[in-house]
Amino acid sequence: MVEVLDNIPVTLEPEKVMKRLRVRGRENIIDEMVRELIDIALPVARPKAIYAISKIDSRTDNTVDIDGVTFTSHILRKNLDKVNRVFPYVATCGRELHELTVPSGDLLKAFCLDTIKTFVVGSAMTYLTDYLDKHYQPGQMSHMNPGSLKGWPISQQRELFSVFGDVESAIGVTLSEGMAMIPTKSVSGIYFQTEVRWENCQLCPMENCIGRRAPYSPELKKQYEKVTG
Repeated sequence: MVEVLDNIPVTLEPEKVMKRLRVRGRENIIDEMVRELIDIALPVARPKAIYAISKIDSRTDNTVDIDGVTFTSHILRKNLDKVNRVFPYVATCGRELHELTVPSGDLLKAFCLDTIKTFVVGSAMTYLTDYLDKHYQPGQMSHMNPGSLKGWPISQQRELFSVFGDVESAIGVTLSEGMAMIPTKSVSGIYFQTEVRWENCQLCPMENCIGRRAPYSPELKKQYEKVTG
């Protein structure tokens, strides 16, 4: 089963956007800019998501077959070892907001708008997870994303998108030759039930990452040495 969610509410709070920007100095000017951009963005923002209720068909040491599609990743295979149902997904800020731009050369305003788009795709993700929880009661879930770790390369975006069929017609998201998503403020991955919460960040040693959601765990990385080295 594949379902599209396209009636996703969006709330943009200037204070939260300002906090995410982490810009010091000229706060009054930037606050005014953020409020102006929010007024422009809200009427056109149409975040969307698509998800599938998928079953795991088979597994090998390094692969897992989901709805007839083979994914090659020892990390993904390990994380899906004890589950039979997963929720592949793609969520996006929407083409409408993606196509909203600011005058070239205005880097600060572009940065502010980019941050607003990030909040909007975040709204889509929150709506999606709440929807899955309400309708399917999966319990605690974690998710993995192609390209977030070298153990599951971004090239597997093609396989992930094939689970849904025509993602472009459904929610307006396409893949570039390098497998980057367009709109750029889009996220994809697979949700799965888990007893112990998983975050990609746990295997990533990158310091000072603004998107870090969990501390790096050298101990956990050792359990995945087959691919992370």
